[in-house]
Amino acid sequence: MWTLLIGISSGFLAGTLIKGRGFGCFGNLMVGILGSFLGNWLFRYLQIPVNENDKTLLLAMSTLGAIFLLALVSIFTKR
Repeated sequence: MWTLLIGISSGFLAGTLIKGRGFGCFGNLMVGILGSFLGNWLFRYLQIPVNENDKTLLLAMSTLGAIFLLALVSIFTKR
């Protein structure tokens, strides 16, 4: 349950920060979940410790990953 809430929240936050609005419930969830995987990988790559019980830190990690994901997508889709 927490995974879905964090995924939707982080997708919405990333969409709002990058695009100015969210992507809808399903879009926010997909961006958030993909961003969560990317954020987890980035934090491990940078050797930043993550406490899995800290929901605020998980939300921040997922949001940063989602922002990074949206930035990558915007770089590759610009014409």
